[in-house]
Amino acid sequence: MIVLVVNLGSTSFKYKLFDMSRNESVLATGDADRIGQGGCTWTVKANHHDLSGKANLDDHSVAVDLHLDQLIELGIINSIEDISAIGFKAVHGGSINRAVEVDQHVHDIMQQVSPLAPAHNPPYIAAMKSFQLSLPNAQQVAAFETAFHQTIPLARQIYAVPYVWYEKFGIKRYGFHGASHAYIASRMQQIDPKNRKIINLHLGGSCSICAIENGKSVANSFGTTPQTGVFHNNRVGDFDPYAVLALKQQGFTEKEIYHDLSKNGGLLGISGISSDLRDVLQQAEHGHERSQLAVDAFVESCRHYLGAYILNLGGVDAITFTAGIGQYSSYIRKLILKNLDFLNIHIDVNKNEQTHGQHESRIDSPNSQTQLWVLPTNEELIVARQTVQVLNKQTT
Repeated sequence: MIVLVVNLGSTSFKYKLFDMSRNESVLATGDADRIGQGGCTWTVKANHHDLSGKANLDDHSVAVDLHLDQLIELGIINSIEDISAIGFKAVHGGSINRAVEVDQHVHDIMQQVSPLAPAHNPPYIAAMKSFQLSLPNAQQVAAFETAFHQTIPLARQIYAVPYVWYEKFGIKRYGFHGASHAYIASRMQQIDPKNRKIINLHLGGSCSICAIENGKSVANSFGTTPQTGVFHNNRVGDFDPYAVLALKQQGFTEKEIYHDLSKNGGLLGISGISSDLRDVLQQAEHGHERSQLAVDAFVESCRHYLGAYILNLGGVDAITFTAGIGQYSSYIRKLILKNLDFLNIHIDVNKNEQTHGQHESRIDSPNSQTQLWVLPTNEELIVARQTVQVLNKQTT
């Protein structure tokens, strides 16, 4: 079965093409950006060919057609009929707590909870409809990021709000980045089955920390929306909702406030320089105080959840780092793991400095009782597996 796994943004899309019948081999990868904005850059990598170009792609359907044409031209597929299924790394499914085949009901639920994921759900709904036109015979599966976190105890999901908010409107901690955390959980079980208690730090453009016990999620830093928890590149993270009232009294409109919380917060909000940690670190090294403050606050946010989850788990067998920051910033890893000797957690500074994130690497000292790992994640593979599972159940 050939499965196309799609990861969408409002103006971008990335994909991996898997042949699940041939040891889950990756046939091709590709991406496109600035969709609908003109001057789009696209790439396709397959068969040792790296293709790239620029084009004006008006919407996701045009981008999809361009990539399908390239895959056929390269001989990766003979025709679009070769693609049996499309797996979407969807974000918020509200009451849908598993991977499901996409139908109108799924569209309706995603639309209902779009206010909880305004940057994610609308583009996915539109793209699902576009793919239906481009690949009408391919079955679609939505693998929601919240699914992996259904095993979190209710006491860690619920907010201390009127119970009807939870019961009727679904206001609770959902948890996200499920595919990434699920992959790390499965990979760590392969590496060493004795690692039963794991804390995974998915640190990138968006960030979350997950406590995993016996391969299952038992806590996640995200809340009702992907805006919360550890702060992100330009999203605020944890924030007191009563501050919104104070800002409104100062003349800000609700629209302005929520725009700033979602677009001008995080690393960008504190530093005033950039939402990219690399830029912020560079400015901090040159003595820019707000950039240094942004770095320090980010590390404190990560350590806050790390400490809480060590307590939740009653200890930790392994701490893992993944995603852009987690894999590639040895400096941030060092700061997060600083002064944990009292927990018998010891980082090997040299191993950490020599690890650049492209490969699996262990960075703990020989005397550390907790393993420390840098692991590339593979969200697309998890989505591909879930897609096959959903479709196989329909045929049995």
